Amino acid sequence: MYTFSSKLKTFSLILMLVGALGIGYGFFNAPKNIQDVEKILASSEHGGHHAATASAHEEGQALENKAQVAAEHEAHLEHVLEQLQNKPWAALYVACIFFLLVSMGVLAFYAIQQVAQAGWSPVLFRVMQAITAYLPVGSVIFFVFLILCGLHFNHLFIWLDPEVVAHDKLIQAKSGYLNFPFWMIRAAIFLIGWNLYRYFSRKNCLAQDEATDDSFYKKNFKMSAAFLVFFIVTESIMSWDWIMSLDPHWFSTLFGWYVFASFFVSGITTIAMVTLYLKSKGYLEHVNTSHIHDLAKFMFGISVFWTYLWFSQFMLIWYANIPEEITYFVTRIELYRLPFFGAVVMNFVFPLLILINTDFKRITWILVMAGTVILLGHYIDFFNMIMPATVGDQWFIGVPEIGALIFFFGLFLFVVFSALAKVPMLPKRNPFIEESKHFHY
Repeated sequence: MYTFSSKLKTFSLILMLVGALGIGYGFFNAPKNIQDVEKILASSEHGGHHAATASAHEEGQALENKAQVAAEHEAHLEHVLEQLQNKPWAALYVACIFFLLVSMGVLAFYAIQQVAQAGWSPVLFRVMQAITAYLPVGSVIFFVFLILCGLHFNHLFIWLDPEVVAHDKLIQAKSGYLNFPFWMIRAAIFLIGWNLYRYFSRKNCLAQDEATDDSFYKKNFKMSAAFLVFFIVTESIMSWDWIMSLDPHWFSTLFGWYVFASFFVSGITTIAMVTLYLKSKGYLEHVNTSHIHDLAKFMFGISVFWTYLWFSQFMLIWYANIPEEITYFVTRIELYRLPFFGAVVMNFVFPLLILINTDFKRITWILVMAGTVILLGHYIDFFNMIMPATVGDQWFIGVPEIGALIFFFGLFLFVVFSALAKVPMLPKRNPFIEESKHFHY
């Protein structure tokens, strides 16, 4: 049995406390009115003043258009105010959905192992089940967040604002699908369905330890096959509802697969990182370098798959040059150049150079380094997907972003390692457990 160390528990609680303070700081410092925005914009300007020379004709024209200029300036300030008020909410949303989907990526990987009747992975099942223990906690937090969006505590989803919809024919045309009641019903179906599979598959796996036959294993096999069908449909719709609809004027038919690849490789990487930590503490005695090597191969392979989808989406939209599609990438290249291209380096170039070497896949410190970069890279990927539509050019990674990230990281650690301590580390009656214990190649 694993024992949740007091040091790790204290560390996770400190992360949550510091993260909560950072989140609170972000909301407290958000501008409350236009005057606050003017001060922020004035302090961010460099150079001190503008040229004050103009011709008499230009001055006369400026006076004639003074009212129009004032109105446009007021509208601009209102827009910036909304973006800056969105910023702490958006930071919270990125971290919240990222850790929720990391646990979903692990759940999908676990279901695939069940359906494939994989012989190498049963010794890792308890690790996977512990990571998915975050799913119920993350689901409740995320569902509450969606409710707050619908109650207009923020303006992340512009199609939830009746005033915006009233003046936007494109959003009006989508209102049969993009409306708050139907949106929440879909979210409830997704989250409840995923959590039901997580609950019953774990229950059956634990019951199999005490069984005299393979009946619970067979139930899990059938349940996992049905779940994967449910998952692949709901995952795509989820990506449209929770991420793509942040900018309801944009669409991509590859987007569901792209989001899946991002959180799937993050989930597999998390399995590897938790496994390596437990091995370093003397647990998981039956996990050997061959198991670690297989996890690293998945990390490498899905990183390449993510890059294929990234390039396919980018290349097709850029080449077609359709205005309502290309604006997605124009915004990110012009305003988010560092995180946009940085994510490609972190999620493709770095894993390719490191994990393509077979020997490196078995070296702990290299895998920890690669895993850390991959997880941070995919957090940046979600940052790139969410921030431009919610805060525009008013972005930077500051206290709210770091606070939200470490809060959910602390919560994730606390839930995962608490779950690990509740059950034996080895599913002893799994039909493939002996094959998994002696897995070598």
